[in-house]
Amino acid sequence: MESLFQGNSVKSKRIIYTPSNFAKTTLLHLQEVGELTAIKPHVNSREGLNSFLFFIVTNGKGKLLYDNKEYSLNKNNCVFIDCRKTYSHSSSKDNLWSLKWVHFYGANLNGIYEKYAERGGMPTFSPESTSYFSKVLDEISYFAESDDYIRDMKINEKLTSLLTLIMAESWHPENTARIGVKKKSLQNIKYYLDEHYTEKIHLDDLAERFYINKFYLTRVFKEQFGITLLSYLDQVRITHAKQLLRFSELTVEEVGRKVGIEEGAYFNRVFKKVEGITPGEYRRMWE
Repeated sequence: MESLFQGNSVKSKRIIYTPSNFAKTTLLHLQEVGELTAIKPHVNSREGLNSFLFFIVTNGKGKLLYDNKEYSLNKNNCVFIDCRKTYSHSSSKDNLWSLKWVHFYGANLNGIYEKYAERGGMPTFSPESTSYFSKVLDEISYFAESDDYIRDMKINEKLTSLLTLIMAESWHPENTARIGVKKKSLQNIKYYLDEHYTEKIHLDDLAERFYINKFYLTRVFKEQFGITLLSYLDQVRITHAKQLLRFSELTVEEVGRKVGIEEGAYFNRVFKKVEGITPGEYRRMWE
């Protein structure tokens, strides 16, 4: 139920939501969604809150204190933080702000946030446009107020969409120019792996072929694609191996050789690392 509130510091409308037990244990679930406009300068501080917070500064200015760092916030800046850590955010005195926010949680969110940070995601970021983020927040509000009997599923879908938008922004803005120079060549390397996965591929050979330092290659490949180069090659090979295991009469060893892994025991190890089961178990499961 949406509530309107006007206090000494802010006027706001918010929905405090109670998800089902199923949603709490299984889905990304909503805790609170809303928007506010500051009437006078104010500070909002919390710690130890089992929640993740995303908000957009829709107008004005302010600041965020998070993880012992201070961040300046302006119109169209976004914030994504783990509320178990101590944080505070406050509107500026001379340019009072307006915000749209959502508090949410889920069993897998800790791992998702770790991946966000690992990929370079910052507590604050500035997307080219906030319109898609704002639209998702509006849709979350809509479903939270609805009588739809599967609204928790729909809210989960919208929160997933929000996280996808956030993850796409998980780069340090100051690094954009630095990685941009090599981005095209690394994409070419990725295409090369897609086409030549059946061949013996060594890091030194790739570095020589694409005129790039191999240590730089391994670091920036992971930055750009969120996975190590060798792990990506394993994924490509195992994806093709699964196709052959399901739709050919080749033996497991022949499948391994077809996707560029000559030694049978090693093929089994790589397959199990990627899929969690052996090639033989995978084939039997899909028969």
